Amino acid sequence: MHTYLVTGGCGFIGVNFVRRVMETRPDWRLINLDALTYAGNFGSISDLDGGRHRFVHGDITDGDLLKRIFDENEISGVIHFAAESHVDRSILGPAAFVDTNVTGTFKMLQAGLEAWKAGRVAPGFRFLHVSTDEVYGSLGAEGSFTETTRYDPSSPYSASKAAADHFVRAYHRTFGLPTMITNCSNNYGPYQFPEKLIPLIIFNILNEKPLPVYGDGSNVRDWLYVVDHCDALLTVLEKGSPGETYNIGGGEEKKNIEIVHILCDLVDQRLNRPSGTGRKLITFVADRPGHDLRYAIDASKIERELSWRPGVDFEEGIARTIDWYLNNMDWVESITSGEYHGWVNENYGSR
Repeated sequence: MHTYLVTGGCGFIGVNFVRRVMETRPDWRLINLDALTYAGNFGSISDLDGGRHRFVHGDITDGDLLKRIFDENEISGVIHFAAESHVDRSILGPAAFVDTNVTGTFKMLQAGLEAWKAGRVAPGFRFLHVSTDEVYGSLGAEGSFTETTRYDPSSPYSASKAAADHFVRAYHRTFGLPTMITNCSNNYGPYQFPEKLIPLIIFNILNEKPLPVYGDGSNVRDWLYVVDHCDALLTVLEKGSPGETYNIGGGEEKKNIEIVHILCDLVDQRLNRPSGTGRKLITFVADRPGHDLRYAIDASKIERELSWRPGVDFEEGIARTIDWYLNNMDWVESITSGEYHGWVNENYGSR
């Protein structure tokens, strides 16, 4: 068995990655380290095999805990998801983003470095840092982000992720730690916390609440189905070269207002509501400060060098996503009611 340390494995992408590994890598054992802050949901992984999936409730800023994990396990690799990730929250409270995304990543790198230098990791050890295309800033009407695009973050969130990327790259260049970085486009799919655009719009349509759209809805994002992203990360972990950065994108550019229209129409169809019911709920709100106009990923490097490409187009992926939420309303209710935090409170005390 190969043992991998996953940080933030109870968050949206982390949950999907953990579940994908359980499905496709029978010789892998995962240690899932998560602080279970507001966006972490233990209920999303509570059904997994305890023999191959071990949950550890803890913070990536806790250096003693990280050392203990590395001391007690021969770690084959780290997949570092743990991060504060919501732009709006970073504008209201940037300090948490510095603590988790910058300091936390530094603590992870330092713990990994010490174990690696001491020979306490498995042969072929890799440290994979999962980042975002937002570190590159905003594009105009043309062009795409490549791995050599200059960093130009616009929000406290993207600035904190950019700083983390720089630390990861520096630990490879300075110490030789075998790190890799991935920068992905906007993910969507099952288990996403409802503050993000797609689940928020789905939930509000279901409950006939206003559908908030920033500005005129013309901001463009490149959308990537989360399971495709997980497969790309596994490909990078198993085939990627230390010191390299790989951009991961879905090749599905959509304006925000297009996404909202698609969701309105598809949810109306599934609920047998009259056409246009959902669209009547659209409410344009004041634009977000520093709102980047457009993101687009050039994923040709990972396709060329590692033979990965997305397998799920947006039409199929968004249909799967809507159906998952409609078929898992108990999960949705546990989030909206706050019940999902009961496990933490019961087992560890309120955080």
